[in-house]
Amino acid sequence: MNQLRNIGIVAHVDAGKTTTTEHILYHSGHLKSLGRVDEGTAHTDALGVERARGISVRAAVTRFAWRDCTINLIDTPGHIDFSSEVERALSVLDGVILVVSAVDGVQAHTETLWHVLSEMKIPTLIYVNKVDRIGVQLDHIIKNLRTVLHPAMIPIQSVDAEGPAFLQVNSIFDTAFANTAAAQSALDACHAILAEHDEALFASYVEGHSPDVALLQNCLQQQTHAAQAVPVLFGASLKGIGIPELMDAIVTYLPAPKGSLDDPLAGVIFKLERDKSHGRVAYVRLFSGQIKNRDSVRNKTQGLEEKVNQIRQIDVQTQRDTGVLVAGDVGAVYGFHHAKIGDMLGEGNFVPKAHALSVPLLTVQVLPENSQDLVALVEAMQELDAEDPALAVQWLPDERELHIKVMGVIQLEVLAQIVAERFGISIRFSPPSVIYKETPMQTTEGFVAYTMPKPCWAILRFLMEPGPRGSGVTYEAKVRTESLLQRYQNEVERRVPEALQQGLYGWEVTDVRITLIEGEHHVWHTHPLDFVVATPMAIMDGLQRVGCQLLEPILSFRLSVPEEFGGRALSDLSQMRAEFDNPTVSSGRFTIEGSIPLATSIDYPIQLGILTGGRGVFATRFLEYRACPPDVQATRTRRGVNPLDTSKYILWARSALSAQ
Repeated sequence: MNQLRNIGIVAHVDAGKTTTTEHILYHSGHLKSLGRVDEGTAHTDALGVERARGISVRAAVTRFAWRDCTINLIDTPGHIDFSSEVERALSVLDGVILVVSAVDGVQAHTETLWHVLSEMKIPTLIYVNKVDRIGVQLDHIIKNLRTVLHPAMIPIQSVDAEGPAFLQVNSIFDTAFANTAAAQSALDACHAILAEHDEALFASYVEGHSPDVALLQNCLQQQTHAAQAVPVLFGASLKGIGIPELMDAIVTYLPAPKGSLDDPLAGVIFKLERDKSHGRVAYVRLFSGQIKNRDSVRNKTQGLEEKVNQIRQIDVQTQRDTGVLVAGDVGAVYGFHHAKIGDMLGEGNFVPKAHALSVPLLTVQVLPENSQDLVALVEAMQELDAEDPALAVQWLPDERELHIKVMGVIQLEVLAQIVAERFGISIRFSPPSVIYKETPMQTTEGFVAYTMPKPCWAILRFLMEPGPRGSGVTYEAKVRTESLLQRYQNEVERRVPEALQQGLYGWEVTDVRITLIEGEHHVWHTHPLDFVVATPMAIMDGLQRVGCQLLEPILSFRLSVPEEFGGRALSDLSQMRAEFDNPTVSSGRFTIEGSIPLATSIDYPIQLGILTGGRGVFATRFLEYRACPPDVQATRTRRGVNPLDTSKYILWARSALSAQ
């Protein structure tokens, strides 16, 4: 187990993440020749759309050996539109390389990635790439890392030069360089930072003693494992400079997986693919136990068992049958025909909680160019939805409409290309719409007595209380089983989330606490389906009593423009309802940070590019949902019949009436 690592490589787009991966595989001997992202020959960019565009779209699993250690490496997309791929990868990793461009420093998506890595306490190495570029100042980069990300950033290398003269990196722990001024300064800084979490080092630091280099390195390893310190390395991946040293650091500072073959089976499915010959392929990270060919494995999430047909180690475009997957390892399992991403296998006790990197904020309708392809398109999108649940594909058969949620325009362009290449269907999209949400204005009760037309009987009363912003939906039942049998209560609990998918304005209802405080069934007349019909009626009754507050997505932003455009930028931001701090002016650049509604700023990057001749930068990331001002109105066409139209809704819910 100590000779295994499961790591990921993440970055803001264009930081050089895939190039770094390519050189790692080459230096390890895994690749015989180097590929290039700009030439569409990178090993981990296997999809046609990835090779054509020079960007990573799907997380790619590869495997190599270094210093007698086997390393599973997951190369993730860098563009924010494909953040869902990164989210799923992070939940199965023991360590991460975060690539930062020495030219651009900490960028918007870098901050987002670090926030999640920090929350999940994933041991991380920072790799500062592109040190060979003109104008690079590593002192500024280190200050940037410590100020924006974390103060315990510890450079463990010195460089021979910055910019085009950069040729090599030297370890501050290497005795050959330990006596240089640069190495000694770096060792002192390392000592000071590590002393904050180590009593022995703190004592030696206070007393002015220099600790043994081996002791410092050992403490750095321990604190990196505990996510208390972050080693920083340097390189120029395109030239292969710093790559072997980065690989050494993976083995030295990132932890081996925990778990044992003897522990109960526990694993998670983090990626799905479709194999032309074998059907659904489930990528599994096993935290404990083992899986062998022909084993029956319990899917804890879905409450079923499925038989393993085959187990393979997959390296992007090559496969090798292994017949077994052991604790700590990653592999592809064939035979899980009902598998979904995120499903827990076995006990699931060792599986870490996933953290959201991003929230899809736009919705579009997907339309086939040829109307005869609609049925095939629905099947294709449902298959893609299984591989990327963040798409949230919604097929509305009555309206014959297909809707998805997306992060941005780049994702739509890539999706259209994937559907054309993989399924042979040409598609287009409706203009993107911002996804709003709703929440009840105040505490209310929702009631329904569904007793007609017979046979039926379902009486429900909910207490509905507004929750803190961002709290989502919580549900609780406080009804005695004598009044409402447990199986009926279970049916109500299952239907509440469905009932909240459309509020008074047609948007999802969130930030609400719902408590079932009254319920009644009839010994003869009640059927479980009665509560399927009744639950939305009671929920909508409560919302109608007090009304709903419309919520809109808010982005945090950093706007940087040449100084002469500062006044125009402030005017634009005010018109877009932005809230911002005082601007700063440095080196001829006007920079301002704050928050802004997505709805008002969705087209601003294009406008800014035209205004500034491409010299303006508008970086954003999702912040939160906030209440809309009273003058903002955003309604969405309701799907199906509104439960407030009681008679018509009951007939529709009982399949006695079309929604048209």
